[in-house]
Amino acid sequence: RPPMIVPASRLLFWVAAIVLPFALMGMVEPVTAPVSLACIGGFALAAFVDALLAPRRLAGVSVHLPPIIRLSKEREGGFELRIKNESKVSRRLRLAPGWPVEIRPEREEMDTVLAAGAEWSALPCPCTPSKRGNYKLESVWLETASPLGFWVTRQRRPVSSEIRVYPNLLRDRHDLAALFLNRGALGLHAQRQMGKGRDFEKLREYVPGDGFDEIHWKASARRGRPITKVFQVERAQEIYVVIDASRLSARQSPLSSGTAESGALESDLERFVTAALVLGLAAEKQGDFFGLVAFTDKIEKFVRAKSGRSHFSSCRDALYTLESKIVAPDFEEVCSFVRQRLRRRALLIFLTALDDPALAESFVRDVELIRRQHVVLVNMRQPQGATPLFSDPDVGSANELYERLGGHLQWQGLREVEIILRRRGIQFTQFKNERLSAELVSQYINIKQRQLL
Repeated sequence: RPPMIVPASRLLFWVAAIVLPFALMGMVEPVTAPVSLACIGGFALAAFVDALLAPRRLAGVSVHLPPIIRLSKEREGGFELRIKNESKVSRRLRLAPGWPVEIRPEREEMDTVLAAGAEWSALPCPCTPSKRGNYKLESVWLETASPLGFWVTRQRRPVSSEIRVYPNLLRDRHDLAALFLNRGALGLHAQRQMGKGRDFEKLREYVPGDGFDEIHWKASARRGRPITKVFQVERAQEIYVVIDASRLSARQSPLSSGTAESGALESDLERFVTAALVLGLAAEKQGDFFGLVAFTDKIEKFVRAKSGRSHFSSCRDALYTLESKIVAPDFEEVCSFVRQRLRRRALLIFLTALDDPALAESFVRDVELIRRQHVVLVNMRQPQGATPLFSDPDVGSANELYERLGGHLQWQGLREVEIILRRRGIQFTQFKNERLSAELVSQYINIKQRQLL
């Protein structure tokens, strides 16, 4: 797009200072008309030449942005905008990037002076994203004054930069600070594995004191003497977080009054994504493999369990663009997928909502496909108001009484779901909105200590 020129305030000032007085003088004193016309014409010629030279002021100036910019939601960050000045002539420049609405810049417009003799200049662009996701920065507006300052030259320069806004893990990591410290005895270290283990290692001769359940009877029969099985503890275990991204996860709830963002609304999916990544960091500290499954009415994301920094980046890249879809969750689809893809015994942590009776019944039926092979935990946000009827005796009106009765019925339904799942060996937990990350890590550490895997 060619440069656009607009009048500057200096042009208006000199029009008022030269054109108007000389025009008025020529009208009042006709004798001075030739002089007035000459002065006005000279000023007009200077302004015209200045307008012709104005577009050249941006020639040789280009803007360069990093191809990928990584930020965290609600955390101040930024990037460096680099300006190339091929002419190496000093000039004042104003820049205005075309910010996405989800990114809050510290300044919409930025002024800088390109140093004389320098081909490259750098300009910091601080900003704070308000929503996770993937956004494009496709243009930057440039503005500079003409040689005489009568005009302002503006031009839109296309750029190509991708802004990746990741979940903010800082708040949850503060709650679990001991897990991520490595300061002698103060930090939480890999859990020591107690017991006999589950993985077969080798056969050896019988030693007095070995239990009957440790004897390999077929090998003993072949060799004619007692042979004992030796097992080893399986150290690297697989942990999967199964995230429900259906319509249930789009429900929003306020954060606790004890947090810095108290009262702000946050969707269940936002908490699921953050808690899953925090659990991934915990699994990394414990030396286990971590993986992800996200589903709606189909499988949306799948990251096989691995470890390492690059794998955590892959998990983060898989989740930062995950959005809720207004569809019902298909538990049969995800359970069938897990049964087919995950051959090795793993810890499966479901993040979903079972306060819908029909969906709860579907989950109880479909989880039968995987509950015998894997350790299954189910977590959901505690619905607001779902409490026993007489937990709070203060009732101010009949409407409030009916609300309490409805909350009691909802609590009773979830209690029945919990009992049914417990009979099937599945732990069901309702968490406070801001306590999900701590709850998941606590469950994970408890499973490791009990060696249920």
